[in-house]
Amino acid sequence: MANFDVIVIGSGIGGLCAAALLARYGRKVIVCESHTIAGGAAHTFKRRGFEFDSGPSFYCGLSHTESLNPLKQVLDAIAQSLQVIPYDPLGHYHFPEGSFPVYSDGKRYLQELQKITPQGAKEFQLFEQRLLGLYTAMKDIPTLALRSDWQIIPLLIQRYLPSLGKMLVHLPLLQSSVGQVMDTTIQDPWVRRLIDLECFLLSGLKAEGTITPEVAFMLGERSRAGVEYPVGGSKAIVNALVKGLQHWGGELRLGCHVEQILVAGGKAQGVKLRSGEILTAEVVISNATIWDTYNHLLHPEDLPASYRQAAINTPAVDSFMHLHLGIRGDGLENLTGHHVVVHDSHQDITAPGNTCMISIPSVWDGTLAPPGHHVIHAYTLEPYGGWERNDSYASKKREKAQTLYRALERIIPDIRERVVLELIGTPLTHAHYLRRHQGTYGPAIAAGKGMFPSTHTPIKGLYRVGDSTLPGIGVPAIAESGILCANTLVSVQEMMIGN
Repeated sequence: MANFDVIVIGSGIGGLCAAALLARYGRKVIVCESHTIAGGAAHTFKRRGFEFDSGPSFYCGLSHTESLNPLKQVLDAIAQSLQVIPYDPLGHYHFPEGSFPVYSDGKRYLQELQKITPQGAKEFQLFEQRLLGLYTAMKDIPTLALRSDWQIIPLLIQRYLPSLGKMLVHLPLLQSSVGQVMDTTIQDPWVRRLIDLECFLLSGLKAEGTITPEVAFMLGERSRAGVEYPVGGSKAIVNALVKGLQHWGGELRLGCHVEQILVAGGKAQGVKLRSGEILTAEVVISNATIWDTYNHLLHPEDLPASYRQAAINTPAVDSFMHLHLGIRGDGLENLTGHHVVVHDSHQDITAPGNTCMISIPSVWDGTLAPPGHHVIHAYTLEPYGGWERNDSYASKKREKAQTLYRALERIIPDIRERVVLELIGTPLTHAHYLRRHQGTYGPAIAAGKGMFPSTHTPIKGLYRVGDSTLPGIGVPAIAESGILCANTLVSVQEMMIGN
């Protein structure tokens, strides 16, 4: 048996942030990753000279010196940095009636909106002002100063009392959905659809289900710190977190599958690996989803029955169809990197296959593809139900991928003739490689209809991080979950609070 202070199950960004910070705080930490590649949903994989992001490829504030991005704050705390490529516009939204360039610069964003709907642009300006007021209040309290226990109260009062006063003015917004703010400021149907799309891309839910602080942070940080792509893809972020973890004495084991969290007397004792090895620790942090943690890593009797049932009944965002392509890049000199295509304006944007997200990161970082080529990652919502690895699996994959090809044809009309490498992923692929419940990206908890679970569990010494904990889905939120967990496990005096 090997003994540690902290065992982290899974090397997603939330798990790595928590582990690296705890190593920085002097704890003996090990991260156990079942896959042979670190990063969870943010890992990168390579095929025939093409390097693909498996998940997120859109980042804000990775290099800005005063960035509010929790991920950047963790990297600073563990003395790591990234080489990034800034760009603007951040992408294009393609509706059936036309395309809309999306600028991170707020003035340019508004100018493009005025070209389509002058009245809608005025309404959007009012909507944005309300949210940016909340952002201004939030930015005075660094995420590294937060924790998820009672000690947060005296800490905030002692260090950030004026900032708390500013927050009180915006208390109604903190408790509202984006949809409620939109209803009081925007009547223009085109702008309402645009905001629904922005919310969907951020949280997986439309405006009525998205919490206001999430969009306030996105709008503020997008315009203030700018949009950037890390050189080397999402792998660069993962590598920086791993390097920081190891620099401060932490350990990462790949191909290290945790079979069970060991619990005795209502307290976490450690973990049992598939190999039969036992690792012991007084603290275990699960970066697995809420469903995988409570269904597979624990015995049912380890948790109160009603708590466990409520947790595993948490609604989940659908999984995805993924299309990873390597293509010839000749004649595509003016190609931009991010695109969102909505096929049918009369159909809900959350309908599977209707809204397609496209990332072409080789536009910024040419090292991701062989010379004269590009890498493409396109994806769209797809329910897990009904998928089986049977005789019709291959044909069903190809059929479902057609909506992604049609979306790509809006950007590159002859895309099918350019393909030199094609990889189609399904919800089964997502569930298998990422070991995620039904291939989901996290809970579908609408604003006002519940809260994301905290980092705490009923089992003493067992904590959770990632996209099924507060504050929710998205890279900044996941990094923040790691900060909240790590800070809760140390004294206020040990925390990397910052200025």
